[in-house]
Amino acid sequence: MSEEYAKPERSLRSLWLLLALSIAPVLASYVAYYFWQPAAHVNHGELLEPRRLPDAKLGLADGTRFEWSRLRGKWVLVTADSGRCDAFCQQKLIYLRQVRLAQGKETDRIERVWLITDDARPEPALVAQHEGAWLIRGAGDEFLKLFPVTGSLADHIYVVDPLGNLMMRYPRDADPRQMLKDVARLLRHSKWQ
Repeated sequence: MSEEYAKPERSLRSLWLLLALSIAPVLASYVAYYFWQPAAHVNHGELLEPRRLPDAKLGLADGTRFEWSRLRGKWVLVTADSGRCDAFCQQKLIYLRQVRLAQGKETDRIERVWLITDDARPEPALVAQHEGAWLIRGAGDEFLKLFPVTGSLADHIYVVDPLGNLMMRYPRDADPRQMLKDVARLLRHSKWQ
């Protein structure tokens, strides 16, 4: 008679084991998703909640009309600063130029934008050093308010994806080598041509 009671016990144990094995992956995925935060990030810039930049009608520094949609299909590195462009502003422009040039054959997939935040005219010598960069007047325009800031708008370098989404920013005094790695990774993994 003891053998008859042993079989249901063993069956019940097997059932519980099977149930535990079925539930364990679901429970583990729930815990990993809601409670486990990875310690390291692959990117060095701060990822932003993607924000679509509208097709704003702006003007270039030379007075020509400019529509933001002209940049669609390219990765865009953006800095915003005064037209007087102090030493920090000049350093950011150099970073943008060097990060773009360092991409080699992928250089054509990147545009550089200097959003000028006031009415000051940039020095012609400085403009010549950064030939190919878009100098866009943004002073007093609502467009500048779309860029999230910590501190000052001039403290950051932003990245806009080929679909026109603002998606990453770098803080003041970001390491250009880390920016270069991030941009190279974005180019490598994006399918947009």
